[in-house]
Amino acid sequence: MGDAMEVDARGQKCPWPALRLARTIRQNGDVRRFTLLADDPAAERDIPQLAAENGWRLEELPRQGAAFHWLIEVARQDR
Repeated sequence: MGDAMEVDARGQKCPWPALRLARTIRQNGDVRRFTLLADDPAAERDIPQLAAENGWRLEELPRQGAAFHWLIEVARQDR
């Protein structure tokens, strides 16, 4: 995902992967695509829920080892 900003939350327990993803999206207002790696089993439930609540498009990618891997696309308002 060369044009996506990566958030690597492996080794972090929920809710930290979701919090890191949300913070990274907030802090990078010009970026529309992010990837997230997380290996906490709770992330499998928490990340799709976070994406749905925020209107983000979420695509599950092939796992990387034990880590879940997602592509998140964020719609940005024109400024």
